Amino acid sequence: MSADHDTHPRVVAVSRDGAHRFSKPVVDEVVLVAGLGIEGDAHAGVTVQHRSRVARDPSQPNLRQVHLIHAELFDDVAEAGFQVGPGQMGENITTRGVDLLGLPTGTLLHLGADARVRITGLRNPCQQINEFEPGLLRAVLGRADDGSIERKGGVMSVVLAGGVVRPGDTIRVELPTGELQPLGPV
Repeated sequence: MSADHDTHPRVVAVSRDGAHRFSKPVVDEVVLVAGLGIEGDAHAGVTVQHRSRVARDPSQPNLRQVHLIHAELFDDVAEAGFQVGPGQMGENITTRGVDLLGLPTGTLLHLGADARVRITGLRNPCQQINEFEPGLLRAVLGRADDGSIERKGGVMSVVLAGGVVRPGDTIRVELPTGELQPLGPV
């Protein structure tokens, strides 16, 4: 974790795009809509919106309504020479102070005053990352000690409770009850 690991968990930036592009422009606020995602974002919907997934089966539930990335990832890739900022890797919400990748499946994140999302799994980084910045894909994928692939490109979630989310909003983490399940790609 970065040097400011003792900060309170918070939203650093919010992004949305009505078109299917890799990067999303940073905006002043986003409106989360329960069961759909972010108002005005191309990935909002009850069923899958990612083009490759729609092509395979358009009736699949959309487990990728809101994409969150930890700003600490930008710090890490900067050490490898990459300059990446909020929204540039396609995320909707950039966080700081939350170990997103270490949370179990089903974790609830309370964002600001009203919004709440449930984490469904890990983003599976794809070749588009290298098209954005050559070599960046290698920086957001790693190998664990057991040889398994580590996906560092953030987490995906679904919206349980709507609300407005802005930079500076607090984040409260609520772990699921019962046996905790590690995140897998969605």
